[in-house]
Amino acid sequence: MQINGGIRICEPGMRASIRAMHVQSEILGMINENVEGFDKVGFQRREPVVSALTEFIGVHGLSTTVDDEVGRIMVSKNPLDIALVNKGYFQVQTPNGVKLTRDGRFKLDREGNLLTLEDFPVLSDAGMPIKLPVIPDNIDKVSVDTKGKVSVYDKSTNKMADAGFLGIVDANGMAVLNPEVKQGYNEHSNVIIQNEFLKVKPVVRNFEANRQIFLLESSNLQKVISQLGSVS
Repeated sequence: MQINGGIRICEPGMRASIRAMHVQSEILGMINENVEGFDKVGFQRREPVVSALTEFIGVHGLSTTVDDEVGRIMVSKNPLDIALVNKGYFQVQTPNGVKLTRDGRFKLDREGNLLTLEDFPVLSDAGMPIKLPVIPDNIDKVSVDTKGKVSVYDKSTNKMADAGFLGIVDANGMAVLNPEVKQGYNEHSNVIIQNEFLKVKPVVRNFEANRQIFLLESSNLQKVISQLGSVS
């Protein structure tokens, strides 16, 4: 008895070229998103990941990974702008659950709650919304140290009153022990615009190559159909 095994794939070239063009279009879209996010605070670039089976299953074999390298740290002079020098994320409470972000542009409401620009509560390391024990008459009275401890000046006691530590975690939700928090700074995206433009050329080249194959296959198919029609 002889047992033969293996995988044999034989499919029309038009289908393969269309699938390849679809993949290249998706990759180009990711690059465009990175370029658009260049000036966004806290934006982290996306990197396409092409699996070994993408050639056969198309975009279903395409995934993305987040580049967690620290972006450009720039002075903002706003005491409620917080940047992380090391890798990590702020935790904020949203209607859809806890969200991780590196956008540290915060604000205070009338009750002294620390909020994001979208009005989401900023969480402490205990998982609770951060609320100042004293409502300051000026945001310059709010202090955030390098460990993420939030304090506010209490003029009634002439001392700093603690409001808790910022909940800073990694991508897996584990606490970051040394986040190196900088008050009065913003972290802009980690996108290097020149690198994104360099990645466009091979993607476009691959798309055009598959497009030419598609046009060639389409032309041959039209000739076959025309010949069959003339014979009948």
